[in-house]
Amino acid sequence: MGAPDLEARVTASTRSHPRVGFIVPRYKHTAVDRNRLKRRLRELVRRRLLAELAELPAVDLVIRAKPTAYQLPFASLAAQVETLRDAVRRVQ
Repeated sequence: MGAPDLEARVTASTRSHPRVGFIVPRYKHTAVDRNRLKRRLRELVRRRLLAELAELPAVDLVIRAKPTAYQLPFASLAAQVETLRDAVRRVQ
């Protein structure tokens, strides 16, 4: 499942709660750029995915950023995280 600039994989978890991980490859960007993108994604997932999916089953979700994600404004990233949220709901 995915959005134009983000990909996601969902699997059942052995834990009793959902977990989210991020993959943000370099793609010839600096560590500052990568850390900024990771911080943005973490905040969006915390606010828009985990908070709204309190009933989320025990799953492991991995979100991978594509090279074009580095140039996206915060609002566009938010819309794509919401797309992933809807896809996770359908998987349940």
